[in-house]
Amino acid sequence: MAFLDEIRRRRTFGIISHPDAGKTTLTEKLLLFGGAISEAGAVKSNKVKKGATSDFMEIERQRGISVATSVLAFNYKNRKINILDTPGHKDFAEDTFRTLTAVDSVIVVIDVAKGVEPQTEKLVEVCRMRKIPMIVFINKLDREGKDAFDLLDEVEQKLGLTTTPLSFPIGMGYDFQGIYNIWEKKINLFSGDSKQKITKGVEFTDISVPELDEMIGKKAADTLREEIEMVEEIYPDFDREEYIKGDLQPVFFGSALNNFGVKELLDCFIEIAPDPQPKQSEERLVDAKEDKMTGFVFKIHANMDPKHRDRLAFVKIVSGTFKRNVPYLHVRNGKKMKFSSPNAFFAEKKEIIEESYPGDIVGLHDTGNFKIGDTLTEGEIVNFKGIPSFSPEHFRYVNNADPLKAKQLYKGLDQLMDEGVAQLFTLELNGRKVIGTVGALQYEVIQYRLEHEYGAKCTYENLNMHKVCWVEEGENKEEFKEFKRVKQRYLAKDKQGQLVFLADSAFTIQMTQDKYPSVKLHFTSEFK
Repeated sequence: MAFLDEIRRRRTFGIISHPDAGKTTLTEKLLLFGGAISEAGAVKSNKVKKGATSDFMEIERQRGISVATSVLAFNYKNRKINILDTPGHKDFAEDTFRTLTAVDSVIVVIDVAKGVEPQTEKLVEVCRMRKIPMIVFINKLDREGKDAFDLLDEVEQKLGLTTTPLSFPIGMGYDFQGIYNIWEKKINLFSGDSKQKITKGVEFTDISVPELDEMIGKKAADTLREEIEMVEEIYPDFDREEYIKGDLQPVFFGSALNNFGVKELLDCFIEIAPDPQPKQSEERLVDAKEDKMTGFVFKIHANMDPKHRDRLAFVKIVSGTFKRNVPYLHVRNGKKMKFSSPNAFFAEKKEIIEESYPGDIVGLHDTGNFKIGDTLTEGEIVNFKGIPSFSPEHFRYVNNADPLKAKQLYKGLDQLMDEGVAQLFTLELNGRKVIGTVGALQYEVIQYRLEHEYGAKCTYENLNMHKVCWVEEGENKEEFKEFKRVKQRYLAKDKQGQLVFLADSAFTIQMTQDKYPSVKLHFTSEFK
């Protein structure tokens, strides 16, 4: 019974948004309310050395953006909460897409002034496709922004969601006075000076009472009454079943920077959010309540601690109990492995744990055995589906800028590529290295990390390429030989030794397929 209780206690969710909507700030404030930190780091101010708790890579602190998903765990009201704070910037979207395979629900953060932005649309589309339950948090209410009803319309139209507000703002920007918490029937009044303090709500089971006029002024009280009446008429009542199925999205309003509306969000979230859900594998549906342990790697991070050059594989536990020093089957390699120091996370802080339950994220020290998407089980052959892999869209030659540090450069490239942020190709003709990424900003991050974590310097040279195609040899051996002879300048090997064809245009791909019909070209490496 204790095992089932542990599962019910868990809430594992991701926070997604367009860059700058306040996602990392919201993560911080959730930690603050959860008692996990005592004071929030000023995310925006580069003068403050602390930075955001969840931005633990040096480059994130300098640029003020998140470039890697970080995992944070804390306890709140007898619930074990696992937050995955994801990058918002589109150049790091693949890290976010992969992380969405490891969450049971999602909080979407929207900036009150900017409304729904392109990156939000893309990420929400992935969540809708996977039927992930979503809560929408409309942030920065202390600034001038769009009307609450206009925003709700925009969320419904642009994101294709069905919303139901569970809190509602009293005024906006300069007139912002607070929030009426529809879920708990409380009013929280906002005072701009309470940036690091937390205000208590005043209960109002009935907002028609005259005391409300005294608290917020007659005009604001009348407006609120009208708006709440409209909310009740227009929007559906909250139904948890619909929300869990991904068909209804509750909306909260607040200002994460000012700690406002965050506690309401957290209190409601732990009540309504799903506990660990079953996950589909290629073989069967795996239920969280099963006794046997299964889990999958959704992220690899090199150099969590630059002093020790360690690599960590982030594993989401899907079912059963993961125990320290117990051998588990690495399904792809067919080998049993045991782990003497599995970690639980708090941003860059780690602690060794004896056992973990479904929904938990465990960090395993890795010497190069794991790839993203690998599965661990107690012996059953299970492969979890839907861990996306991306075909790069930007290509550059990488050159060693310090001949004395060649070894460090190749080791650094090797380890950073395992994280899945970029892909390394070695040209067959001359052995030159090419890095392919989904976003151009990745190059800056790779360069920075090579220098600061491995002591290696590199420069880039542009390479005009359209797409990389993984090559599958067909029946016709002669045709394949001819293809390799004619296209040898454009052939390379990826990190796993698979043959790839670097095509400079969509036309080239079409022509190649017409000329060599038995040679198959694939846009991802997982075609076998």
